[in-house]
Amino acid sequence: MSQPLKGLKVVEVSMWAYVPSAGAVLSDWGASVIKIETPDGDPIRGLNYSGLNPAELGYSFMYDIFNRGKRSVAMDLKVEGARELLFKMVDEADVFLTSLLPPARRKLGIDVDDVRARNSNIIYAAGSGQGAKGPDAEKGGYDSISFWSRSGLASAVTPESVPYPLSMPCGAFGDGQSGLVLAGGIAAAIAQRALTGEATVVDGALLASGMWAMQPNIVGSKIMGVQEMPKSKRTAMPNPLVNSYRTSDGRFVALCMLQGQRYWPGFCKAAGREDLAEHADFASDALRAQNIEACIAALDEVFAQHTLEEWKTILATQEGQWDVVKQVGEMHEDVQAVANEYVQEVAYPDGRSLTHVSVPVQFGREVCPTRPAPSLGEHTEEVMMELGMDMDAILQAKFEGILL
Repeated sequence: MSQPLKGLKVVEVSMWAYVPSAGAVLSDWGASVIKIETPDGDPIRGLNYSGLNPAELGYSFMYDIFNRGKRSVAMDLKVEGARELLFKMVDEADVFLTSLLPPARRKLGIDVDDVRARNSNIIYAAGSGQGAKGPDAEKGGYDSISFWSRSGLASAVTPESVPYPLSMPCGAFGDGQSGLVLAGGIAAAIAQRALTGEATVVDGALLASGMWAMQPNIVGSKIMGVQEMPKSKRTAMPNPLVNSYRTSDGRFVALCMLQGQRYWPGFCKAAGREDLAEHADFASDALRAQNIEACIAALDEVFAQHTLEEWKTILATQEGQWDVVKQVGEMHEDVQAVANEYVQEVAYPDGRSLTHVSVPVQFGREVCPTRPAPSLGEHTEEVMMELGMDMDAILQAKFEGILL
């Protein structure tokens, strides 16, 4: 079964990428997710990403990524009467999912106690920057600061020779990881409710997921009594077979042969350098570690003698673990990505198609199908009719500014 959450109902009041990405995961897992948007829409709809301007493209692919498969209801929650319509959706929902800060939730009357007073069986899930407790609980956060900077990630990946901290490798990098974690927490809460009958509150935070990613360094720094663990550099690992090397055509190969002595002779033979296997300075793990700079320099010369394609053939003849340092554009044709359907082409009603990356968990070894993201307010009337409203009542709500 590729959609284990089929039949689950989720009401989502969120924007940007972190919490919406959790809703996208739940949607791909089969849940019916209703996204409540302001009449102006989620601001990510207008995000210009690396020169890909929604005004020129005619759509926002960043919105599509994190809102696929949902239904969009355009509603102004600040207008009197809107909350009651929202609560009618809450009455029938299993999960209430939000990214709004506590002050905004209190002002709108949709905080934990408000929602659970209406539906005591609902799972209330919130994603924040810094967590639900502490002095920064009501402070906003984005993944570039809460996940990337505050967790220690940015500092850890920035070489000492670089004057400023490195930026995230792509937009919403921390949002996507954190959203997946939050979705997992919601799934656990669903299981808890099924097993015990207890509906709980689920809290996720960008800071928390960033710290989870950094836990070896966080724990290690406490043991060592230091502010920063040693920076990663090519000579930091005492095993030259755990490193990356440049090929003659400017590409890179990553080696990760943790059992150095087991793989060293076979690697040297495949590379046509059996002399290195018996070299007085490189003949054992201890000697290679002792002479790590010289050993890496020797391998740099070896790798510089062949192209990437040649190295792929050479490395396939030995047992050690390796792979190509790929560029993102190559992932569309990656044989494993294609075979496992890690990318999906999704057709949209307007005739376009968009490549989506699949949720990185499968059930029954089947891909969770991804569906198009909605246009703003695309399902407003449909959802209102499901709540029992007729067209006259819907039009009146639109006249009053409750609905778009």
